[in-house]
Amino acid sequence: MLKKIVSCAALALTVWVAPVQAQDALSTLPRTVQAALKRAQIPADALSVFVAPAPPGQAPRLDWQSTAPRNPASVMKLVTTYAALDQLGPAFVWRTPLYLDGVIDNGAFRGTVYIRGAGDPKLVSERLWLLLGRLSGLGVRVIVGDIVLDRTAFALAPHDPGAFDGEPFRPYNVGPDALLINYNSQVLGFLPDPGAGVARIHYELPLAGVALPSTVPLAPAGSACGDWRAQLQANWSQPQQVQLAGTYPASCGDKNWPVALPEPERFAAKAIEGMWRALGGQLTGTVRDGQVPPGLKPAWENQSPALAEVVRDINKYSNNVMTQQLLLTLAKERTGQGSFESARFLLTQWWQQRWPSAPVPEVDNGAGLSRAAQVTAAGLGQMLQSVWASPVMSEFMASLPIAGTDGTLRRSQANASAHLKTGSLRDARALAGFVDGRSGQRYVLVAFINHANADNGRPVMDALVDWVAQDQGR
Repeated sequence: MLKKIVSCAALALTVWVAPVQAQDALSTLPRTVQAALKRAQIPADALSVFVAPAPPGQAPRLDWQSTAPRNPASVMKLVTTYAALDQLGPAFVWRTPLYLDGVIDNGAFRGTVYIRGAGDPKLVSERLWLLLGRLSGLGVRVIVGDIVLDRTAFALAPHDPGAFDGEPFRPYNVGPDALLINYNSQVLGFLPDPGAGVARIHYELPLAGVALPSTVPLAPAGSACGDWRAQLQANWSQPQQVQLAGTYPASCGDKNWPVALPEPERFAAKAIEGMWRALGGQLTGTVRDGQVPPGLKPAWENQSPALAEVVRDINKYSNNVMTQQLLLTLAKERTGQGSFESARFLLTQWWQQRWPSAPVPEVDNGAGLSRAAQVTAAGLGQMLQSVWASPVMSEFMASLPIAGTDGTLRRSQANASAHLKTGSLRDARALAGFVDGRSGQRYVLVAFINHANADNGRPVMDALVDWVAQDQGR
C-alpha cells in the first residue's frame, strides 16, 4: 500500500512539474532555438547545450541541461580521437610487417609468407598493392606454400554486422580486425557506356574466389537517376558472387557504391590472394589464419599515414570502423591488451585524471554506433576546452568538418565560421566543436538531442550555431 501511495505521489509531482520545466526552457534558450524546436516538434527537455569560451575554466555562456547524460551518436568519436592524439601523439604510425620463412629460388618463393596485422585503419587497396608488390619486385612469380595471416593483435568477440540495425552490408556496420583491408569493404564504380548499352563496373579490390560482373545493362533512355542503387537489384547474400539483376541509369553518370560483402572474416584472405594474383603472382597453397613463428624477423613492413591524418579521416567523414581500430590500438599500445574492455578501462582512467569533476563517458565501442554510449554536454565541453589549450589543438581542430564546406557539415545551413563534429542515430542528433563569434571570441559548443523526432533537429543545431556566432543576447 505504501508503494502505491509513493508511486501516485511521484506521478502527481511529475504531472505538476513538467509544465514548469517547459516554461523554464522557453525562458532560458535563445528565441531562435525555441522556434526551431517548436517547428521540429522536439520538447526543450530533450535538448542539452553547453556553450563557453574556448579557453579552459571560462564560465558558460549558455548552459541548458548540460549535466544530463545523453547518447552523443558519432560525436563520441571526439573522445576517442582526442584520447589517442593526447596519449599516442600525432606522429604515431601503424606498421604492418611481412615475413618470409623460406628461400627464393629462380622466381619461386619456397616456404611460407606471413603478414601480421597491427590494427592499421588505413591499409587500403593501394597500400596493400605496395606491401605485396615488394615481393613481386624481388622477382617472385609463384609462392610455393601458403600465405598466413596473423590477426592476433586484437582480442575480439565475434561480430554480427547486422546486429545494430539489420543492415549487414552497410560499411558503417563493419567490425574491427587486426588485419583490416580497405575497411573490409568492396567499392563498385559504375561508368555508363551508352554506345555499348551498358555501365562498366570497376572494382577497387580484386577478390579471389568471388565472381564480379564487369557490366550491367543501362536503363531505358531518359530514365531518371533517382534511387539508382535500388534499380540495380543487387543481391549480396552469396559470398562467391556479386549479383546485379537490374539496370543502371545513364543519367547518373559516374557513381561509386561501397559495400560490406558477406563473410567478413574471410575478406582479408580474399583481398590478399586477389591482389597477389592481380600482380601476376601464383600461389600453390592457401591463404589462411595463423601466427608468425617466434624469432622470425620481418622482411619489410608497410607504414601507415600518421595518426593526425587518420584522425582527420575519422572526424571529417565519421568512419566507424577506423575509430574502433584506433580505440583498440590505443589499448594495445598503452596496456598490451587490444580489447574493448582494456580500452574502456584505459579511457576511464584518462578521463578521471583529466576531468575528475565530470562523469566518465560510457564510450562502448568509441565510435558512437551504440545505444549504450553516453556523455554529458558539460563533460564534453570541458574536454573541448582542454583541447583548446593542448599541444595537439591544431591537429584536432583540422580534423573537424567545416560548416558549409566539407565532411559531414558540407550541407550545413549555419551562417558561421565553425569546426564541428556531427552525429546522428535513430532518436539522437548531436553537434560539438568550435564556433567563431563575430566579436573574435572562439567558443566551445556541445548540443545533444535525444528524442523520437531528433531526425528533424538539424535546423535546431543550425540555430544554435548561428546564435553562438552572433555574440549577442537571446
